[in-house]
Amino acid sequence: MSNLIVAGLFAEGSTDIRFLESVVIKTLEDVAFECQGQIETEVKAIEINKTGLGFVDQVLEASQKGLNDFGIMLLCVHTDADDSDDSNVMEAKIRPAITSLNETNEAEFCKILVSVIPVHMTEAWMLADKELLKSEIGTQKTNVDLGIHSAPESIADPKGTINNAIRIAQSDLTRRKRNRGLDISELYQIIGQKIDLSKLENLDSFRQFKENLKSAFRELGFLH
Repeated sequence: MSNLIVAGLFAEGSTDIRFLESVVIKTLEDVAFECQGQIETEVKAIEINKTGLGFVDQVLEASQKGLNDFGIMLLCVHTDADDSDDSNVMEAKIRPAITSLNETNEAEFCKILVSVIPVHMTEAWMLADKELLKSEIGTQKTNVDLGIHSAPESIADPKGTINNAIRIAQSDLTRRKRNRGLDISELYQIIGQKIDLSKLENLDSFRQFKENLKSAFRELGFLH
């Protein structure tokens, strides 16, 4: 008989969800494979009305909704670092959210929080596999030509970098093809689905997320 781990995913925006949902699913499966016995996993995207709510209150509402609606056992909380490391966002957002969750009733709230903090922003993780990105953009130009040759976590504006790469890739197309042009919004879900975890493992922020997930599995008693 297999065990089931249901994880919630709460993210800053809808595009983040489209990319991260598949990544979280694959990472959950990867960690579950290290556990003894058969473990099945599910991920439920949690959407709430954020109007008028600060970050901590948003997390609390997502935690409560996730438990009530889906019976989640852990809550993956995404927020971009908007910086070269996660120290500021951990201090200002994640730790206060964990503190508040610890003060809640476990019958009403999912109290295990797993932070998902891409350095700078989610799009840095999309740059972890540049060959995949180029394939989806539909170009054979070099990384240097496209301006994506730097290490993903060293790029201060990865979203702008991807948008610029799309523009450069399309510059050689006919006007008709450009008019049907690709938009970055079309890339989030497909890259999230196709990207291999081995590529993401090269990024410090992804490895930290995976370690956070392992800690949650240990807290639940599935991993030693």
